[in-house]
Amino acid sequence: MKLIIRAGGSMRSGPERDLVDDYLKRANGLTARCGLHSVSEYEIDVKKCKSRSEETQKILSGLSSSSKLVVLDERGKSVTSRQIANQISNAQADGIDSFIFAIGAADGFEPGDIPRGAIKWSFGQQTWPHKLVRVMAAEQMYRALSILAGTPYHRD
Repeated sequence: MKLIIRAGGSMRSGPERDLVDDYLKRANGLTARCGLHSVSEYEIDVKKCKSRSEETQKILSGLSSSSKLVVLDERGKSVTSRQIANQISNAQADGIDSFIFAIGAADGFEPGDIPRGAIKWSFGQQTWPHKLVRVMAAEQMYRALSILAGTPYHRD
């Protein structure tokens, strides 16, 4: 199974980019121990989109029917790191080919365009800059794999 971040927009070089890259590299170092294929990030160009609905559709387009989609949204459910690790483990056991964390563009997702069956998670009720959401998603992927691999990174 692959873990994927799909994010609206691009992220230039800088400290946030460095953090995302670092956490993805660390997570990829744990994939073999967890029986996963890879951890990656895809930046979706939404510059030509004329509405939030178009952005949502573009970010969420082309997903496999055997993907598990998690939409990161301030209206989503707040989950613990262990719950994230369990969801990833369960998806893997169910034969899911991709576990996708989707991050909307600047105005978020159009609620009516989110596919039925998508899971909505939140990193809290605050509004976070997209760069930091991407960092947090990458870190949570690494943390989840650390939990599944039994490393000492996560502490309860």
